[in-house]
Amino acid sequence: MTAEPGEISIQLLGPLSVHLNGVPIMPGAAKQLQVLALLALNAGRVVTVSALAEELWGDSPPPSAPTTLQTYILELRKRMGTAMGPDQDPKRVLMTRHDGYLLVADARQIDVQEFARLASTGRAAAEAGNHRQAAELFGQALALWRGPALVDVRMGRVLELEVMALEEARLAVLGRRIDSDLALGRHADLIGELSALVARHPMNENFFALLITALYRAGLIGRALQEFQRLRKSLIDELGVEPSAKLQWLHQAVLSRDPALDTTGPSGRPAPVAARRGCGRPRRRPLDRRP
Repeated sequence: MTAEPGEISIQLLGPLSVHLNGVPIMPGAAKQLQVLALLALNAGRVVTVSALAEELWGDSPPPSAPTTLQTYILELRKRMGTAMGPDQDPKRVLMTRHDGYLLVADARQIDVQEFARLASTGRAAAEAGNHRQAAELFGQALALWRGPALVDVRMGRVLELEVMALEEARLAVLGRRIDSDLALGRHADLIGELSALVARHPMNENFFALLITALYRAGLIGRALQEFQRLRKSLIDELGVEPSAKLQWLHQAVLSRDPALDTTGPSGRPAPVAARRGCGRPRRRPLDRRP
C-alpha cells in the first residue's frame, strides 16, 4: 500500500505559514515565497504558468522566466520532500498540470477556506433569524485573521488583487457580525467599535449606517445626525457625490424618529440593518474567488 503524502496546513490571513507534516516549508527567497503564496491561495485549483509569471514579473518576464519558474517549483518540492521523508514523492502534493501547477490540500487545513465556510454558515444563520448563532460564527471567522493577509509577502499585481478581495470579504463579514449584534440589542456596546471603524474607513457607508443605527437606539440622536454629516462631507470632498439613497433614508428616519429604526423581529429583538434596508454602496470585487 502506498503511504499518504502527508498533511499540509496553510495560513494566509496574516503572515504566510505553510507546514507539511508539521514541518515548515517556507522558502527564504522573496520570489519563491510569492509562488508559494499564489499556489496556497488557490489550493485545489490549477495556477497557470502565465499567472505565476504575471505575479513575478508583470508584463515584462525575462527570456529565462520559464526556466526560473521551474527552478522555484523544484525548490518547493525539495522542501516538501524533506518534510515528507524518503519514501514519499512531493509531486503528489505539488502536482504538474497542463500549463500550470496544483497544490493539494484539505480545505479544512486552509484558513482562507475555513473563513469562507464559517462566513457562509453565519449568513445562513442570520437569514434564518438566528442572530446569536450568526454573531458567533462571524466572530469565529474573523478570529482566523492574524493581521493583514500575506503581510510578509512581497506582492505582484496578481496577489495584490487576491489580497484586496480577501480584505473586502473580511470587512463584509465584520459588518454582518455587527449587524447580528445590533439585532441582539447590543447597540450600546458597539458604539466604540463602530466609531473606530468609521475613523479607519471614512467613506464606508455600511459602517456609518451601523453606527448611526447604534447611536439612535442608544438615544444619542444628535451624534447620529453628526455622523451622517461627517460621512456626507467626506463623500463630497473626496468623490464629489452625495451619500446613497439608503443612507439618506436613514438620515431622514433619524430626523423623524421613524419607528422602523426600532423595528423588532419575531423574536422580539431589533431586526438587523442590512436585512431591513441593505444600507451600503455596492463594491466591485477584484476577483470573484474569495468568500
